[in-house]
Amino acid sequence: MIFPQIRLDSTRGQIGLQINQPVQEIEQPQADLSIEQPAAEMTIERRPSKLTIDQTRAREDVDLKSIRRRIEEAADLGKQDLLDGIARVSSQGDQLMQIEDGGNAIPDIAEANGLPPFYEFNIGFIPSAGSVEIGYDPGDVTIQWQTHKPNIQVNINKPIHHYTPGITTVSMKQYPNVKVDFENLYYKGINYEQKI
Repeated sequence: MIFPQIRLDSTRGQIGLQINQPVQEIEQPQADLSIEQPAAEMTIERRPSKLTIDQTRAREDVDLKSIRRRIEEAADLGKQDLLDGIARVSSQGDQLMQIEDGGNAIPDIAEANGLPPFYEFNIGFIPSAGSVEIGYDPGDVTIQWQTHKPNIQVNINKPIHHYTPGITTVSMKQYPNVKVDFENLYYKGINYEQKI
């Protein structure tokens, strides 16, 4: 027995895509930066140090005196000798006035006036210790400064952006197709038969 058959032959459709990629360009220019630093201002005020050395007494100890000092000492010594002489003469005059009271006034006066004075002396240093006077003033230094802030200026540049959009073209590469084919298929009617 022969069975009727229906044959289907189909071809799939194919879509063709043509794609042009988008192009994007971004360029970022660097920012413009300027920095200016004003110089700091500094002032220095100085009072100089001072060293003083006074060796007048040391020079006097070794008999290196100035003329003025010698004159002053001679005047002081003369005045003192005058006062001492007046006191001595006055005292001796008082002793002579009281000679009637007894005693040895004249030999005592002769001994006091005739013998040199006795001086006591131990150890001495020339020049004497502490005869050089040293004075020191360290002075003073005042430093003042004033700083200035830097001047910073920034100019920001916008990015440069170029964009070309992509294009996609769609086309039918192959259209779909269905082919129907009949085999051994008959139409039978009353006294009638037809092949389909």
